[in-house]
Amino acid sequence: MTGRADPYPRYARLREISPIVRAEDGALVVTGYGDCQTVVRDGRLAHMPPDMLAFAGFPDWRERPALMQLFTSMLTLNPPDHTRLRRLVSSAFTARRVAALRPAIERLVGELLDAMSARAGGGPVDFVAEFAYPLPVAVIGELLGVPAADRAPLRELVGDWTRVLEVLTPEVLAKADPAAARLREYLAGLLAQRRRDPRDDLLSALAQAQAADDRLTDDEVLSNAALLFAAGFETTTNLLANGLAALLDRPGRLAAAAAAPEAAVEELLRFDSPVQIASRVVTAPVELAGRTVEEGERVVAYLGAGNRDPQRFEAPDELRLDRADNAPLSFGGGIHYCLGAPLARLEAQVAFPAIAARFPGIAPAGEPRRRDSLSLKGFTAMPVSVGA
Repeated sequence: MTGRADPYPRYARLREISPIVRAEDGALVVTGYGDCQTVVRDGRLAHMPPDMLAFAGFPDWRERPALMQLFTSMLTLNPPDHTRLRRLVSSAFTARRVAALRPAIERLVGELLDAMSARAGGGPVDFVAEFAYPLPVAVIGELLGVPAADRAPLRELVGDWTRVLEVLTPEVLAKADPAAARLREYLAGLLAQRRRDPRDDLLSALAQAQAADDRLTDDEVLSNAALLFAAGFETTTNLLANGLAALLDRPGRLAAAAAAPEAAVEELLRFDSPVQIASRVVTAPVELAGRTVEEGERVVAYLGAGNRDPQRFEAPDELRLDRADNAPLSFGGGIHYCLGAPLARLEAQVAFPAIAARFPGIAPAGEPRRRDSLSLKGFTAMPVSVGA
């Protein structure tokens, strides 16, 4: 668990040994910024085709709700299916539409900080439970059309389902499969409601798109609805919690972040990335770390390591909120660049100044609890004191 809480010394050691190494499972691992960037951007590296799961010990993956839901979503599909599906939802995340959400996000942030103050009553309060989770889940819930009363119960289902992004084991699937099935059942019911009574939300738009295009299947609609809901808060929750932890660990940094939130959020993304790993399969020979990697090889990019590469960033282990020419790898790149990246950035840019203004004396108030995860780095609990 220590390595997962602070993997960066191990990343540095791995980079010293070699910029590209073969892992025990046969995959090639790269840790340099440039190589990680190639992995997520270069079209010669694609997501693993679902049928390869049969060779990875899961020949029944189509009967596994967790795997079926993941491998029929944009997250793992390649063109042309990825292109077709991404086009359907990209309009919900345009720069103009995201910017228009700022007043609503500012209102939500204010309400959550009020609730934190009231709940604290002079004692500690869990920043994850009271702010870092409910803010992004409310925002993506509104966009997608998930009623407010239903959002909190879905968190545990999403958490169990997304464990399939880690190393697949029968134990993981034993929890992930029923969670994915329940999430799908819930979204299927909500989709049926939106077909009968469309509203101004993304689920209604998906229902209308399906009615106009018979290529769009129920599996695709439901899988991508589940993906959007999960991705809409998982990454942002981790960005908010990881970011606050880094700021509170360094006196005066929260106020500095509040003064220049856009630059600060980029540095917080770089310093402790919410997403640490990206995996691809080579579809045509490509050069990585000075060697040719042949078709069929699996490659894993350690994005968190790339974000700390001293060849790309001066003093990479220092948190420099005014760092120039910052370009973290935290949202991936290329055709799979995170659709919700502008929204996650906006939520953090609004949140940190508001926290600093409302709770200038905010401080850690106990041992935080880390998420037990290799690819998604964050906290499940973070007690803080917010002062009077």
